[in-house]
Amino acid sequence: MSTQVTTRSNWNRIHTIEPGQFEVHPPDRAISIIEVLTRHSFGLPLSEIADQLAIPRSATHRLLADLKDEGYVRQDYDGGAYRLTAKLVALGYSFLSAAGVSGQLQPIIDQLAEQTGELVVLAVVERRKLLRLIKAQGARGGLLYNPDEGPEVYLAATSNGHAYLSTLTEDEAIQLVARQGFQNDGVGRNAPKTIRQLFEYIDQARDTGIARIFDVWVDGTSAMAAPVFRPGSRDSIGTISVAGPTIRMTHQRMDQFVDLLKAACEKVAEIGSGLPVFEQA
Repeated sequence: MSTQVTTRSNWNRIHTIEPGQFEVHPPDRAISIIEVLTRHSFGLPLSEIADQLAIPRSATHRLLADLKDEGYVRQDYDGGAYRLTAKLVALGYSFLSAAGVSGQLQPIIDQLAEQTGELVVLAVVERRKLLRLIKAQGARGGLLYNPDEGPEVYLAATSNGHAYLSTLTEDEAIQLVARQGFQNDGVGRNAPKTIRQLFEYIDQARDTGIARIFDVWVDGTSAMAAPVFRPGSRDSIGTISVAGPTIRMTHQRMDQFVDLLKAACEKVAEIGSGLPVFEQA
């Protein structure tokens, strides 16, 4: 079996799965169902879950029955959509509390949100994926930016993604983006469509230490982010972003937040680097 070496020049030859579809190995099927349902608060019918995950409908029905028995999903009536219960939320809160996130990291994010008056998100590196962990909304009125996003950060068109990619080698960054692929729909008008365009953002973030995007992830919104490094190294264990409406989040206003953002990253690194949530970074 040959191994393809991914570089900027052969990026367009990488095969990716169509958006919305997944290749699921049998042991991962129940987890994959839960992950799909986290993006659909009103639930999905069995047929759509099976189609998205490319799982036979008979197997999907058995897995959903098991998840119902364990209290993770519910169905309001026979033939109706399947949706998650609050059990996962309760488990998540218990984990965050036990892992020290609620007591030690949340106050740092809350303070930065209060200082900037915008949405602040802390994402953590988990086995080469970047996952949103906690957030805080600092805006108290006027235009609010508070999107309903899934846990995994889309690397190619988010400030958190660009900040993380800027800490990696070129080959490492390309491999991670290749795994996710480029989204053509549901992103902002300035979202990169090619690897060359993406590296214009990454190189700028690497040079300045701050990733900045304008109308990239969502039209009408802008964001900035910085990496969180493990103390004493240049290994990124997470990122912190500040995001808001473009009409407020101008270059000039972002300049005012640079020191605040970097200080928050240093606090998270100092206090949180030993917490379990950063062990897989």
